[in-house]
Amino acid sequence: MTTATTASPRPESITPELVRTARTTGLLYLGLALTGLVGYLLIRSQLFAADDAEATLANLTEREALARLGIVMEMGVVITQALVALWFYRLFRSVNTFAAGSIAAFGLVNAVAMLGSVALIATALDVSRDATLAVGGGAAGTAQLLYVVSEHLWLIGGIFFGLWLIPMGWLVRQSGWMPDLLGWVLMVGGAGYVVSALLSHVLPDAGVTLDLLVVPATVGELWMVGYLCVRGVRRA
Repeated sequence: MTTATTASPRPESITPELVRTARTTGLLYLGLALTGLVGYLLIRSQLFAADDAEATLANLTEREALARLGIVMEMGVVITQALVALWFYRLFRSVNTFAAGSIAAFGLVNAVAMLGSVALIATALDVSRDATLAVGGGAAGTAQLLYVVSEHLWLIGGIFFGLWLIPMGWLVRQSGWMPDLLGWVLMVGGAGYVVSALLSHVLPDAGVTLDLLVVPATVGELWMVGYLCVRGVRRA
């Protein structure tokens, strides 16, 4: 009686199609990184004043074009996150179907969280243009609340973003297609992302400490993007 086992792909199983899939995955991952950088880190920081609702409303009113660009960029995050999740499944499914499916599942859940964020900041812009949509504390308070909820969606989505890095790192090591150290960095970074998201509610003032927890994830992601785009996969 024999038992079926899932073996790691051998170097000779690498085909031009696999290399193309890897590079396409890398380009989509790069798109995710760029839209997130522009939409969340650069544009949002110029619009959302965490401690001043009136300033947030003024920014939305006076910089409407920038606010609309921010919405488009965050929509880009949703699109690229969903696509790269599917392409990672396509890339790694021959290595381990369950782990590859985990990447896709966690990535798609994160995309849904980002979709909710887009709806909220788009509504905040509508409120800044039409005060009759405001509730409770007026236009400023409503716009501020919408941005705060959007921030929390990004934070909660970070749990799933961390979770998708863990099977990704494991598959990197199992496949042998990328450096073994990259796999470890991704797994450690994914765990750090999850812990950071959880501790943000327990230790809300531990900003620097929480930022340090996600450094390995940032390093691993940049390394992964670069490796996929430039080399694709290695033969040994």
